[in-house]
Amino acid sequence: MARARKPSEEEGGATVRPLAKREGTVDGMVVSRRSGFYDVQLPSGDVVLATLRGNVRKRGPVLTGDRVKVRLLADGRGVVEEVGPRVTCLARPPLANVTRLVAVVPVDHPDFFLLDRVLVLGEAAGLCSVVCINKVDLDDEGQAGAWAERYRQVGYPVVLVSARTGQGMEELAGLLTGHVSTLSGPSGAGKSSILNALVPAAGAEVGEMAARIGGGRHTTRVVRLLPLPGGGLLADTPGFSRLDLVGIGSRDLDRWMPDIGRWADRCQFGESCLHRGEEGCAVARAVEEGRVSKHRYQHYRRLIDEVLAMEVRRYS
Repeated sequence: MARARKPSEEEGGATVRPLAKREGTVDGMVVSRRSGFYDVQLPSGDVVLATLRGNVRKRGPVLTGDRVKVRLLADGRGVVEEVGPRVTCLARPPLANVTRLVAVVPVDHPDFFLLDRVLVLGEAAGLCSVVCINKVDLDDEGQAGAWAERYRQVGYPVVLVSARTGQGMEELAGLLTGHVSTLSGPSGAGKSSILNALVPAAGAEVGEMAARIGGGRHTTRVVRLLPLPGGGLLADTPGFSRLDLVGIGSRDLDRWMPDIGRWADRCQFGESCLHRGEEGCAVARAVEEGRVSKHRYQHYRRLIDEVLAMEVRRYS
């Protein structure tokens, strides 16, 4: 599995990038889709309801987040004539061109193994991840700062927020500016509260889109991209809905954990080493010396065992 290329800051922008010129068409980005209809946002900010041209439909699914060329019709609707290349692509949720993953962990019931799993999936998908520690207003024991430092040392931007009080929300919004972003985290982490705080008009946007498509107001199963006030788009979706490690091999996992990967590259055993505590392994030595946190290494060990078990089942 080749390492996914992370998009550049230019590619990460929510601004629609031009495709090849086609007479009578304008650039757009699909911001929602349902039952054969697509809401396409134009550079002006207007959204048109569109269908797919026949040859576009035959080439495979068009996803929310796809950059497209759309031909505008006299009745105010449109027809998607062309789909541009994707920078990134997620299967579940089905999203194209996402560049920023916000991995949410709540103070009141943190699950750091799940957080590290989500971060691995984000790395493998080529996304730039942010660790968001939510509900810091409940941090009676003052642990959030130490957790944040742990992940900053790995190399991730970390923001401490409270969707209830508004603490840290401006900083989080700044990290999402110019990106197409999605949230991921366990049930009860406060993802919906964060989305509503970042996009105050989220309820109205959802209602308008549902009305255009002909569905009810509460159509939460439809993946939508909502405009952020400061620029960029945020997906109205639970985030990664599939958290297994399909597509990640035992020889690749260390790449998707940057702190492990830095030392794996220095390992004298090269790619033959799985860094599971082998004597002389550079990763194991880095853990002993405190250069890699023990909790991250323990999570790596659990994940590599899981990947190895999947490989055994696959090839047995």
